[in-house]
Amino acid sequence: MENSFKHQVGVIGAGVMGEALISAIIQAGFSASEICISDKRNERLEELKSKYGCSPSSTEDSVSNSQNILLVVKPQDMNALLEKVGKGISNNQRVISFAAGKKTSGIEKYLNSGVPVLRVMPNTPMSVGVGASAISKGQYATNEDVKAVQELLKASGKTIVVDESLQDAVTATSGSGPAYFFRFVEAMISGAQDLGLSEADARTLVIQTITGAAAMLNQEGADPGVLRQNVTSPNGTTYAALQVFEGGDLEGLVKRAMKAARDRSQELS
Repeated sequence: MENSFKHQVGVIGAGVMGEALISAIIQAGFSASEICISDKRNERLEELKSKYGCSPSSTEDSVSNSQNILLVVKPQDMNALLEKVGKGISNNQRVISFAAGKKTSGIEKYLNSGVPVLRVMPNTPMSVGVGASAISKGQYATNEDVKAVQELLKASGKTIVVDESLQDAVTATSGSGPAYFFRFVEAMISGAQDLGLSEADARTLVIQTITGAAAMLNQEGADPGVLRQNVTSPNGTTYAALQVFEGGDLEGLVKRAMKAARDRSQELS
């Protein structure tokens, strides 16, 4: 794709995920001068300009001057945005949507024919370089377009490529997943305090335990079932705790929660 644009990347939407993307793209080797940002809040633009050196811009200028247009707005704001700027996007640009539930076909109808559209479901750990993102192609996007998105996200963590029909499942798994994890950590800290530990000690023990367990899972060949069994002595303390989880149908509860997230993602489309 020929690049005759002022900026490599235009980020439209400068919230938490927008900032995480800016950070990841700079860490991937792009210069701040190659990135422009737009948002409704001028003070937010100035904050990010000061922090990263990116160029604040109007939405229209971000669209017209950027090779890769990253849509990081709320799903409910997407259609209004595309009605405003969609026809100003040419087929030698890329539109990359990070909005949960918004299908590429729904975006394409606001654009000129042939514009490559890709859909990405990221998650917030991207902001510290250990995110998980799934990329899907719209009808006009090519494998080269996918590679270009992977290049933008290479410092953000891990990326996979999935058929778009699976994006709602991705949303329920990795997109919303950090919140499930954080809620479990909150419950463990509270439980430790109920058992007599101070809040500070409870936080230290729980967070270090979770961090260590995640590191073990990242080892080559690690299997969560085997790791769990290695900690669980017959009729021991861990066994007693896990029996409570099983009695409360932990797996069923998690699956129902993930299905609820998946269903809401479908509703948003």
